[in-house]
Amino acid sequence: MPQVSLIIPTRNEAQTISECIRRAQKAFQEMGLDGEILVADSSTDKTAEIARSHGAIIINPTKMGYGNAYLAGFVQARGDYIVLMDGDLTYDPSAMKDMLNLLMSGKYDLVIGSRLKGEILPGAMPTLHQYIGNPMLTWILNKLFSAGISDAHCGLRAITRPALQMLKLKSGGMEFASEMVIEAANRKLRIAEVPISYYPRKGKSKLHSFTDGWRHLRFMMLYRPVPFLLVPGLLVLFLGFVLTAGVYMQGVERTHSLILGGLMLVIGNQMLLAALHFGAFADVYGLTGSKISKRLMSYHSLEKELTLFLILLALGAVLGIRVLLSWGASGFGALDAAQNAIMAMILSILGIQIIFSGMFISLLLLSNGQQDG
Repeated sequence: MPQVSLIIPTRNEAQTISECIRRAQKAFQEMGLDGEILVADSSTDKTAEIARSHGAIIINPTKMGYGNAYLAGFVQARGDYIVLMDGDLTYDPSAMKDMLNLLMSGKYDLVIGSRLKGEILPGAMPTLHQYIGNPMLTWILNKLFSAGISDAHCGLRAITRPALQMLKLKSGGMEFASEMVIEAANRKLRIAEVPISYYPRKGKSKLHSFTDGWRHLRFMMLYRPVPFLLVPGLLVLFLGFVLTAGVYMQGVERTHSLILGGLMLVIGNQMLLAALHFGAFADVYGLTGSKISKRLMSYHSLEKELTLFLILLALGAVLGIRVLLSWGASGFGALDAAQNAIMAMILSILGIQIIFSGMFISLLLLSNGQQDG
């Protein structure tokens, strides 16, 4: 039984895979460890053929994606320690020796490489990634989950088998890197960092700056919708309520101010609903939801919300009917009732938003068997 399993996700890495495997095997020999190398391959070139000729075990994931490659590798890995590393030689396989030494000391469960604490060679990382994207996303992750690391998206990391079995890893894309750190932080795993060097890759990069960045951010929003959506939504909703109520109660014809207030109400309300949607999805998906989300997602709570906003819809309908009756009484001519018409529209939109949002969340809970009688 191997002591270490090295998993390498590849897609058309024929240029580098042989050297990557050779260096990894040398690192195992220098440490006196029995190691296996698993290549999770989705290539259209000869990457798998080359890797197999150098002694690697080839895995063919059923789904494309960075995370799916590792998830397929985890199923086949037999070692007590699992190392994750890209196959494009942007990381030196010998760097895993320091990581494994830390894991084998028994003091840590997960060790992550830090390119920002180490050395990033010229041309290895786009300037936008190095100075803005990666530091910003890592800062957000640390603030939300108290991970305390400097490089959340480093592709070289090592973990013990018991620690890996504690994590509920499901993401199939690039957000897998964030998910692993978030899960580890949530489960209070002992995390260490090792400064490493990051080298320019050979061939075309497979990273997509804004798409990948959004996927990481979106995943963090699933875990923590409150700071992203709930708090800003409450603020916008409050400001919209103050403006709308103030203008309407004054009875002064300020159509533009009323429209602006109504728009803020609708936007704030939609942000609150989006926070609930994220929370509901996270709950169904098996992620860690916030206490607020779990409380509001109970079936009886949703029934109360629907009742409340049906009242709003009814109030909007009453105002709308009054406008129509006044219009009819005037012979359907010119009518100075913009205030009531706008308020009717605002209340109706808010009510409709909440009704359909509640139906959506109820369906999610029903599909997951969480509704109670």
